[in-house]
This record gives sequence, C-alpha cells and structure tokens, in this order.
Amino acid sequence: MGVEPENTLRSFVRAEREGLDVLELDLHLSKDGELVVMHDADVARTTDGSGPIGDFTLAELRELDAGEGERVPVFDEVVDAVSSPLQAEIKDRAAAQVLARTIEKRGLHERVTVISFHAEALRETREHLPDIPLVLVAGRSSPTAPERAEELGAGMISLELEHVDEDVVQRAHARGIKVISWTVNTDEDLARARGLGLDGVVTDMPEISRAVGALS
Repeated sequence: MGVEPENTLRSFVRAEREGLDVLELDLHLSKDGELVVMHDADVARTTDGSGPIGDFTLAELRELDAGEGERVPVFDEVVDAVSSPLQAEIKDRAAAQVLARTIEKRGLHERVTVISFHAEALRETREHLPDIPLVLVAGRSSPTAPERAEELGAGMISLELEHVDEDVVQRAHARGIKVISWTVNTDEDLARARGLGLDGVVTDMPEISRAVGALS
C-alpha cells in the first residue's frame, strides 16, 4: 500500500513483481456473503464511498473506486491474479467459515496461511481445516501472544513492532513459534527488527524487501 492502492489487484501484482515472499490481504464479508478484500470495516478510507462493508452487496462494492480506478476485489480474484503464497487475515470473524470453504474447494492448503487478531476465528478455521497454518496477530496484547498462540496451535505470531521486546521473541522461539512484526517501513524499523532476532517483517514498501535481500 506504500506504492499502490491498498488491497487492490494492482497492489498485489506489484508486490509479487517486486519479489516479496508472501502477500498479506484482509477479508470481510459483503452483504451477500462474498469474501471482500479490504482492511477496514468501513469503505470510506480506501474508496470513494462511505458506510460499512456489510451494508453493500458485491455489485455495489464494484461500483466504488478503490484508488486510481481500481475496483474492490474478492479473495478468488487475488488467488487467480498472483501465484505467491498468501496470508489471508480474517478481519470479520464471520468470514472464517467462508474462507475455510474456499480454501477447501480450491485446494489452497499449501498456499494460504490464515491469520487473525480474533482467537475465535482461528479456532473455527482449525475446526474446518485441521492442518492449515495459523498466525495470531497482536498489537498491544503482544506480550501475551506466545502463550495464546501455543494454545491455538498457531506456528507464528505477527506483532506490532512497538510492542515487541526480546523477552516476547525468546518465549515464542522457546515454544517453536516464529515471530514477524508489522509494520516495518523504514531503515530504523528494519534495524530494530533485526536486533530483536525476528523471523520476518511485514512492510508496505518494496525497498524494505530489497534491503533485507541485500543484507541476507
């Protein structure tokens, strides 16, 4: 989203072209139950419309401009537009079952990791897809994430950088849980992430990926 309209096909294609390892996207349900790719629960920040996503049918969402003429995509379109691994973040807990059905139907078990702040969404995903990789996302609750991830069977935690310290990373690694952090968009952020011994970073900027590659 640092260089292209956020959560659009254009942004995902650009990210893949720039060589990022995994593409992260955010999921809500439309009024008619479609898996809509958008970060916020309201369309106002990233489109020329306003109101909750759940008040729009997919056809109505298609009429909105998501930036530079891009349209709001659905999950299936992202799957078809790129070949990279995907982290699918469940923003709307109600999307968990629909996402699980789509992964099962399309055979995406090896390509998609399901991530969420919502423990219940991860539990529901695990019930439907016992072998799917899970990631627990956390902000201010990052200090307790290693233990919560272990209980959920999540193999990774994605934590807000400002709330991560060496103790959190060590407790996670002691449990065999990887740690990545968001959002790392500057050289200073990347230096902090490296100092903490993180397993990866989440970024909006292609140059951060190139910097990681140059120093690997």
